[in-house]
Amino acid sequence: MLGTPTRDRKAERRAAVRREILDAAWAIARESGLTQITLRDVAQRIGMQAPSLYTHFDSKMAIYDAMFAESWAAYGSTFDELRTELSPDPRTALHQLFRHFYDYAIADHPRYQLMNERVIPGFEPSAESYAPSQQVFAQGHSTVTGLGNITDADFLIFMSLLGGLVNQHFANDPGGTRVTAVLERAVDMWADAVGLPPSPA
Repeated sequence: MLGTPTRDRKAERRAAVRREILDAAWAIARESGLTQITLRDVAQRIGMQAPSLYTHFDSKMAIYDAMFAESWAAYGSTFDELRTELSPDPRTALHQLFRHFYDYAIADHPRYQLMNERVIPGFEPSAESYAPSQQVFAQGHSTVTGLGNITDADFLIFMSLLGGLVNQHFANDPGGTRVTAVLERAVDMWADAVGLPPSPA
């Protein structure tokens, strides 16, 4: 039929193999740790010879790069959804923003490490892979500072508070709720400091 697009089956197969490779890398990271990924182990998991991986990723760092990009892109998608659901009340919206990232972070430790910590010696995301994180940061900055008279310094403290609590969870209470239980208090302390009015009763 005229006008019917032709499927690029070769590209589809290539994309499917890349997906298998990344899924295998994530599985290794979640089982053994982010730094324990090797090309040999990835290849073994998907029934491929290690040299064949180079037709899809030119190095282990390229796999990390793709993982970094998809982690931030996935968070960006959820953040876009959240912004459409934010409360018109600034303090309530602040609680939503804080808890949203916190929940995403603690759901997957290796993913959080890759997104926010320098645990892989020599790894630097490419400009293309770094772009989703920059977009999320810019959107987060404009959303939080738009809630009131909030400065860049205030936003830096907000981000440091959020990251610190995530790190406390992983370091001292993984799988527990001790840190999670103080989130609302932490957000309210910051909101009080920057002068956000209390939420309506």
